[in-house]
Amino acid sequence: MATTFTDPNSIDPLPKVWDENSRVGDMLKGKKGLVVGVANADSIAFGCAAKLRAFGADIALTYLNEKSKQYVEPLAKQIDCSLLMQMDVAKPGEMKAVFEQIEAEWGKLDFVIHSIAFAPKDDLHGRIVDCSETGFLQSMQISCYSFIEMARYAEPLMKEGGALVTMTYYGADKVVGNYNIMGPVKAALQASVRYMANELGQHGIRVYAVSPGPLKTRAASGIAHFDELIDMAVTRSPGQRMVSIDEVGRVVSFLVGGGASGMTGDTIFVDAGLHIVA
Repeated sequence: MATTFTDPNSIDPLPKVWDENSRVGDMLKGKKGLVVGVANADSIAFGCAAKLRAFGADIALTYLNEKSKQYVEPLAKQIDCSLLMQMDVAKPGEMKAVFEQIEAEWGKLDFVIHSIAFAPKDDLHGRIVDCSETGFLQSMQISCYSFIEMARYAEPLMKEGGALVTMTYYGADKVVGNYNIMGPVKAALQASVRYMANELGQHGIRVYAVSPGPLKTRAASGIAHFDELIDMAVTRSPGQRMVSIDEVGRVVSFLVGGGASGMTGDTIFVDAGLHIVA
């Protein structure tokens, strides 16, 4: 029975329907990966999961809590997800349990896609110099340290090498209005990618940060005046358009596949060229 992807704002000409005999391709056949951060069909994480699955990979997804499960579970079924598990990275033991289940079910792991970030609203909407210590530490723990922690659990499962991918934003490199506390948090994430790539390279594990342009996701909607950020991206980018979660997913599929074997530690922009414009 064929499965149809819900992939909003897609300009991808490839088929949206696949089954065992008619996948988009087998570039990732035999690969097994964990995708973290799916909240709904508009999530960057779901764009990645759908494209990775379409290229033949087996996918494990997580959901934050029972409330979010009702939104994630139908999407997991839609892409024929192999494993669906609860994980709140802020709760001790939940991440460890996820990786233990992956080891028990699969015995290995080829890639991890980390697409989660959080900052308390008051700290996100306020000035950097006014942010609370609690808010800063919470933002750093969920948005940055959780990726380091996932790498630690994933490393022993990547017996034949693998890829770790996280999501960042141009606000880590330049000052972007209203991005505020997430700027230094994402900058720390990108620095972590470089150091982890150096440490894990000897084991054949590659590490990347992907930097999409602004997208209308639930997480991004928490940024003040986000509509203005979208309008700016469309106006200033060379193609005068936004990118889609499908385009991000295609780049991520390339990174976890063999075609990117000579790359690691990089931040890859998928923003329709917005970052090149002064």
